[in-house]
Amino acid sequence: MVQQNGFAIWLTGMSGSGKTTIARYIAARLRQMNRRVEILDENELNILFPEQSDSPEGRVAVVRRLSCLAEMLTRNQIATLVASISPSKSLREEARRTVVRFVEVFVDCPTEVLIQRDTSGRYKKALSGEIPNFVGVTEPYEPPNSPEVRIHSDEETVEGGAHKVLKALFDLGVLNAEEMEVIEASRVQMELLEKPKKEPLVSKKLPKPPKTEQQPVLISKLPKPPRAAKEKPAAKEKPTAKEKPTAKEKLSAKEKPAVKASPPKASKPAGKPAGKAAHKPAGKLAGKLAGKPANKPSKKKPATTARKKR
Repeated sequence: MVQQNGFAIWLTGMSGSGKTTIARYIAARLRQMNRRVEILDENELNILFPEQSDSPEGRVAVVRRLSCLAEMLTRNQIATLVASISPSKSLREEARRTVVRFVEVFVDCPTEVLIQRDTSGRYKKALSGEIPNFVGVTEPYEPPNSPEVRIHSDEETVEGGAHKVLKALFDLGVLNAEEMEVIEASRVQMELLEKPKKEPLVSKKLPKPPKTEQQPVLISKLPKPPRAAKEKPAAKEKPTAKEKPTAKEKLSAKEKPAVKASPPKASKPAGKPAGKAAHKPAGKLAGKLAGKPANKPSKKKPATTARKKR
């Protein structure tokens, strides 16, 4: 079982320097080691200190009450983190004498950066004279001469600053080796989680080509594409005058179609029809033909007699 030793980490610095953020990060790491932790933030203790004000007398009363609470908590083996501006050097030395294990952490940040970070508008109001007795603007802040840890919050990350505090606790004997191993392991795990899941296969990174600054081009100023010339429809061709047919062509057109030639009629053989001759035997027919003359004139009756009979 880890030995519980109470101690106090006193984070001092101007308003907005990051004292509360760092205190919460350190508290989360200490709770991982089953440490009992408590945070005393002067901005969150308005219920205990209703008469708290920005006057010098009110700030003195607040610092002394915080040091008294820290002494009570550390005496009961609780790790206490105090986040307070506490601008007076003498009051911080008084708190050191009150608490047995006292670690002073100076969260340093330039005033210009604090004014840029300000989201509450208190710095602007103080500069305009709306808030009197504002530390860092109308009242001085006395930085510590030799704090255990100094954090430059304008240059360092929250994790980096908190690790410096935990390392100082180990060097002072407040944290043991087992607790420090847990802190280092959790820190490595956090770094791995923050890295991208897929790393490039090539270890050596190729140099990136220099970026050429291109001036933005307004859409309204882009050159318009040339309009294609509209093609005029082709003029309709006038029908050519019909040529008059010549006299020869008229004659050829009037020519009548040629009369179809009728097939030649088969001439009947002279003498008796072939049908009758076919029934007769060839020998007799040949004898008769041989005795008769070849062309025997046929006897025709006169036309007068035929008309009389009708």
